[in-house]
Amino acid sequence: MGWLSKFSRRRGASAPAAADRKAPERLAADVPLLPLRARKAPRTPDFPRFQSTASDQASSHQNDPATTARMRFRAAFTPSQPVVDRRMFAGRGEVLTSMIRSIEDQRLHTVIYGVRGIGKTSMLHVLSQAARDARYIVTYVSCGASSNLDETFRAIAGNIPLLFHSQFDPTTSEAETGATLKDLLGPQPVTVRVASDLLARIVGTRVLIILDEFDRCELAEFRYNIAELMKNLSDRSVRVQFIIAGVAANLDELVEHIPSIQRNVYALQVPPMGPAELRDLVRNGEDLSGLTFTDDAVRAIVRAANGLPYIASLLSHHAGLAAIDAGETEVRIDDVKIALAEALAEFNGRLSRRAQNHISESLDKSSIELLCALAESAQKAGGFFSLEVLREKLSNPANVTRCIEIIERLEAREILVQRVEDEFGLRHRFIEEGVPTYLWLLSEQSRLSVSRERAPATGA
Repeated sequence: MGWLSKFSRRRGASAPAAADRKAPERLAADVPLLPLRARKAPRTPDFPRFQSTASDQASSHQNDPATTARMRFRAAFTPSQPVVDRRMFAGRGEVLTSMIRSIEDQRLHTVIYGVRGIGKTSMLHVLSQAARDARYIVTYVSCGASSNLDETFRAIAGNIPLLFHSQFDPTTSEAETGATLKDLLGPQPVTVRVASDLLARIVGTRVLIILDEFDRCELAEFRYNIAELMKNLSDRSVRVQFIIAGVAANLDELVEHIPSIQRNVYALQVPPMGPAELRDLVRNGEDLSGLTFTDDAVRAIVRAANGLPYIASLLSHHAGLAAIDAGETEVRIDDVKIALAEALAEFNGRLSRRAQNHISESLDKSSIELLCALAESAQKAGGFFSLEVLREKLSNPANVTRCIEIIERLEAREILVQRVEDEFGLRHRFIEEGVPTYLWLLSEQSRLSVSRERAPATGA
């Protein structure tokens, strides 16, 4: 049993019932009180401490097997960070192959876009590793609201060694001392022409420039400059290609001035992950962590993830830690229920107070259930949904009519949802990004609770 011998099992003759573990006040009530003079002063609880050091080693005061298990498991599922370890990267083989071929065979700039949580940044990190293995120079920039060409290009140029400049021999003092293309830039702001001319001097290697979170850029001039720079590099057959990624519903929404560079760009909308890919994600975590997930637990995680690897990783993370806390090496359906509650608390905390209050106080249970029916599709479409989807989801005409009434009432008050009319026609969307995911997880929690209640009882 290994380290589990130090913990009580959740099932077994000597293990307390699950309900008792979750209700310590009931257990305390069963213990008779000692006479007053025989009581001891209550023990002061230990002050909360970190369980591991900043060097990822177990702290001296937490040198128990459970702490080691938690550290190992935390490295397997990292929902708050992109995947950087290939062993944890699941699926996306066809997508990565298409991207590599567009870069290597067609020499195209690549633009990937999709909803938040779909795994774009993780794909970029894995692609970067593959490119570095092929001896590409890869320079990564995470864009911000105030990004501009001057500061962005200086950051890029600082990652390209001067020895790959056509006018500098590798044996020159500048190249040998580690100088970069940034050292050739003057104090004047960098223009598209200056950037193009400098990159055109690159020889002996190929460079990939990754601009992640491009949707955060608020300066139209920066977007225009990047589009012009991409066109110039393609027209001059420069050995440099851009990879741009961001949250967007379509290519025009992410990169402006697309008509002028359309033939120079490979555009890819990242699709939701399929059930098999999500199962692989969980199983990869098993291999690295040493924990195992029951088939029921995996099915529940895959369904609740709804195609989003972020949600799958988040639920796997919380469910695994719940199992470790209970002294288990097997993650079960009850742990997934705990994970859903943890995830709901996280997403609820990200919603505005107005949205929180309206969902919890102003909408009755049946109204929330009807909105949950829209959340599944809206979650995969950047918060957008259509009434056609509503009619597909709700077969009962009375429910369709009532849901439309709820939507119209909320839109009139500008609460939760709003009407949008654009080049795609009349659509509807959830105002806050986190609402569809919150509603969807809420419906999954309810579904899982009902299914467990209806399941036949099993012996201890």
